[in-house]
Amino acid sequence: MAVNGVPLSQIVEEFELEILYRSSDFEKIMITVDDVNRPGLQLAGFYNHFSNDRLQVIGLVETSYLSGQTEFGRYNAYNNLFAHGIPGLIIARGQQAQPECITAARENDVTVMRSQQSTSEILSTLIATLKVYLSPKITRHGVFVEVAGEGVLIMGESGVGKSETAIELVNRGHRLIADDAVELKKVTAHSIVGSAPELIRHYIEIRGIGVIDVRRLFGMGAVKDSAELDLVVQLEDWNENTAYDRLGIESQYMDIMGVMVPTVTVPVKPGRNLAVILEIAAMNNRQKKMGYNAALEFTNQINRHFDAVLGTGDDESEQ
Repeated sequence: MAVNGVPLSQIVEEFELEILYRSSDFEKIMITVDDVNRPGLQLAGFYNHFSNDRLQVIGLVETSYLSGQTEFGRYNAYNNLFAHGIPGLIIARGQQAQPECITAARENDVTVMRSQQSTSEILSTLIATLKVYLSPKITRHGVFVEVAGEGVLIMGESGVGKSETAIELVNRGHRLIADDAVELKKVTAHSIVGSAPELIRHYIEIRGIGVIDVRRLFGMGAVKDSAELDLVVQLEDWNENTAYDRLGIESQYMDIMGVMVPTVTVPVKPGRNLAVILEIAAMNNRQKKMGYNAALEFTNQINRHFDAVLGTGDDESEQ
């Protein structure tokens, strides 16, 4: 499991930031922390527990505070901040950079940028964007499809029929997200998002036919760039000596980066329509998330039936 970095240049382009001073190593700066700091206390000289690897954002409050300082006080505040080796400073609300800020930036070779967004807006959107870019990521061999609104990761040994099942699901109106290599990102403590590497996005390999472009063959509605992972379906060759779950009372889970994802094992043999089975599995998983478990309801119904029969039998024996 790896943590990624995002180039500062990409953040500048995506957020349409104006560069007021470009550091000599600007193109090499990587942001590796999914949080942003507003250095109010730091500008006042308090640097205990300061994280210098975060982007720094100042707004109207900080600039108003510094405007009340002497020129030396402003220079000293900016110089101390830049001397800690921060990746960059963003001035919000389109404010003019104070001359002492640019002077200290040049001396410490730190990039200074300006945003037209409000301070709270640039903070929240930056954090949300960085969390997506810097989420822990792993790659798994399988096929990822969206079935009835559920993100389903199909796994199994090579040649078991994952891609063939996926193309049948696409033919039935569902959407392909990734084939062969699935990139999984942990975006929150309880959710994982799957996508395809850009190089192979929208392509799928069918043995005997070759590689096809699903987007061009079936249309834009047949593909999707990413989806949240809701269910893992493990395909395996049918084994007569294996006792497969026939009721589904006990839910199975797979631990993926600390998130427990519901999992079902589907045995494969000639005559089984895997696409239909996966549709049922996806819809059944959605029902469980909404609070209805058909297996438990069926079991309770059987128990009530036997309780009623045994209760009647006891009454007759007493007579």
